[in-house]
Amino acid sequence: MSLHGKTLFITGASRGIGLAIALRAARDGANIVIAAKSDAPHKYLAGTIHTAAAGIEAAGGKALPLKVDIRDQAAVDDAVAQAVDRFGGIDICINNASAISMTGTLETDMRRYDLMHSINTRGTYLVSRACLPHLLNAENPHVLNLSPPLDMSPVWFGPHVAYTMAKFGMSMCVLGMATEFRDKGVAFNALWPRTAIATAAMEFAITGPEGLKSCRNVDILADAAHIILTRSARECTGNFFIDDVLLYDAGVRDFDQYRMDPTQHLLPDFFVPADTPVPPGVSMSPAS
Repeated sequence: MSLHGKTLFITGASRGIGLAIALRAARDGANIVIAAKSDAPHKYLAGTIHTAAAGIEAAGGKALPLKVDIRDQAAVDDAVAQAVDRFGGIDICINNASAISMTGTLETDMRRYDLMHSINTRGTYLVSRACLPHLLNAENPHVLNLSPPLDMSPVWFGPHVAYTMAKFGMSMCVLGMATEFRDKGVAFNALWPRTAIATAAMEFAITGPEGLKSCRNVDILADAAHIILTRSARECTGNFFIDDVLLYDAGVRDFDQYRMDPTQHLLPDFFVPADTPVPPGVSMSPAS
């Protein structure tokens, strides 16, 4: 299947993982609604909704760049209305926008707590809810959240309980809405990386430039998302996919193509359950 002619509403698509998913869909000839706050260049993070739109058009898609703060219900509703007016409907909703603070309870003030929960959990719920009336009329409707499997291991909560709660809130939307809308044919799935992913936000907030060498690139999530979004919505819902497991099951065997530096050990991501299978031939060690 192809995403040709499909309309994707993607939050946080001005850079990073959201943009990579958009560019992969654009190669099929998809319509991309770029719903993000980055209307002007950021001091540290490259990319705006306008540079993203130019890249999407160059890749073969059609773009609608919209400045949207997903904490603002009126702004989200207006963006969805503009998307429908421009492209005639919405086929796919991707909840990618997220806020992160890897801090303990005493180091996480309520302003930061509220930011993470209003963007991650509330924003995902709000955007999904706003898109649903149009998804219900789509031929093969999907909602994809960039969020982790629901693993209640204390190791994920102790160091940064506020952030974990906010990310798991996105995953709880998948769990609940997949059940709620299963009979109506709208798919809800989650996608999460086994390793850290090289993005400007990762470099700025966590790893620094040297740490990016131990990451995989954004293409692994773009390729994995494309597989999910081209599957039958009625047959693929309620899943919490790990990127390399999904790709291996779909026939991918060359995972070195996704390494930023094949000579480096890969940095594990957060929230990957300990019992997650590792596909044959996939290693966190330097490539041979």
